Amino acid sequence: MSHTTQTEVGSVVSLWQYPVKSMMGEELNATEVTERGLLGDRAYALVDSSDGKVATAKNPRKWPRLFDFRATFIEPTRAAAKVPPVRIALPDGTTVTSDQGDLNRILSKALSREVTLRAAEREAVNAEEYWPDMEGLDHRDTVTDFTLPEGTFFDCAMVHLLTTATLDRLRELYPQGRFEVRRFRPNIVVQLASGEKGFAENAWVGHTLAIGTAVRLNITGPCGRCVMTTLAQGDLSRDPGILRTAAQHNQVNVGVYAAVARGGTIRRGDSVRIE
Repeated sequence: MSHTTQTEVGSVVSLWQYPVKSMMGEELNATEVTERGLLGDRAYALVDSSDGKVATAKNPRKWPRLFDFRATFIEPTRAAAKVPPVRIALPDGTTVTSDQGDLNRILSKALSREVTLRAAEREAVNAEEYWPDMEGLDHRDTVTDFTLPEGTFFDCAMVHLLTTATLDRLRELYPQGRFEVRRFRPNIVVQLASGEKGFAENAWVGHTLAIGTAVRLNITGPCGRCVMTTLAQGDLSRDPGILRTAAQHNQVNVGVYAAVARGGTIRRGDSVRIE
């Protein structure tokens, strides 16, 4: 029995997985967490046939329409089982599945660029990021390459958490902006028990979060944001002010990254405690 002191900070209010990198994902009631994050998260990605780089909305000049696609698993993901195929809804309302023979041709036509849908493999792959001309960013008005963690389609870490307190604080700072969860693409959204408004996750870095009865996440660092947060998606309009507000008030960070110390099942409503 563990005697580690825990302090309850809140509860899980939503869970999200993104079966295909940089496409819209799906909200879950419960999920398995493994050492590679939420089971099925970023299991697939589109790869540019011309240069072998992964398609990402981080470079909207090259990939301006990825947020117009939505990916969902055809059947539930299961631990120790092969990742199931995905169903992809295209911008024109039609759907395709990852197990149909003409999938890559259809996706290439929709994106006006030759692509291949691939599952994550062992080797490391590269992607590109466009940095808007904005004060506070590491680069300005340029495109840089970055390498994804080996064997994954994650940008940086396996799990991304965000609190409603941070979203509430950002809304106060920039009332005309629509700070909605989908702009930030977290896996786990936590509502604080205290009801405070502020960048609460900053204080979690270097600590362990206990979620539900089993899952333990080591909070590894803040989540630096990029141009993706400013892009239009659905009824959300393009808004550079979203990123500018994060740059001006929290060093361009919104949420935190985590590594999985112990896996298990998490559900909406589970308590979140800090060790």
